[in-house]
Amino acid sequence: MATILVVDDEIGIRELLSEILGDEGHAVLLAENASQARTLREQEQLDLVLLDIWMPDTDGVTLLKEWSVKGLLTMPVIMMSGHATIDTAVEATRIGALDFLEKPISLQKLLGAVEKGLARGKMVQSARALMQAQPKTGTAQGLGATPSGAPVNGASTPDTSPLGQALAELSTLDLDAQLRDARDSFERIYFEYHLRLENGSMTRLAERTGIERTHLYRKLKQLGVEVGRTARKNIA
Repeated sequence: MATILVVDDEIGIRELLSEILGDEGHAVLLAENASQARTLREQEQLDLVLLDIWMPDTDGVTLLKEWSVKGLLTMPVIMMSGHATIDTAVEATRIGALDFLEKPISLQKLLGAVEKGLARGKMVQSARALMQAQPKTGTAQGLGATPSGAPVNGASTPDTSPLGQALAELSTLDLDAQLRDARDSFERIYFEYHLRLENGSMTRLAERTGIERTHLYRKLKQLGVEVGRTARKNIA
């Protein structure tokens, strides 16, 4: 179950989205303007935000920019609008929005965007956990212990653990690449890391990532991740 915030000044939209997402098993919080959204963002741990662009007090793009500048854009945000231009949608994406839904929103598009948003949120959390787990230089390893990757008799021993491989691959990400290419590279590292942890089990990978198996197979194929080969690399 995820905690999703719906921000929209139209009560009918709020109630409809709340009912649909509630039926999917999510906890849904509602805000009718930017002021209420700010308060709920401070009070709750949000997994996803559905944010309307046109609102009476502060528009959604301005609120998105405010969260981004203050370092509060720690959850995926999906923008919604029935009147936004392409330029507005592009600007929201540039600021940090994950997706854009045009009203009236079909059930299929809504659920697809929510699934993608929650999956992306889990990937970001995993990346943060990976970086936090990276050993710090000079940290005590215990008497007589040799930290993985540290020089031994003048030679360097590579860290072949799933975490070590993932960290090494993350360090090679090209941050000058286009967003789509950089995102694909990160997702490939993410899925290969979890496949190694789960010894190639697609069932456990689906449970860990929260992605339905059929969609997961398509995603791995799109990214060029070979399930069997990743598992063998872990065993070798």
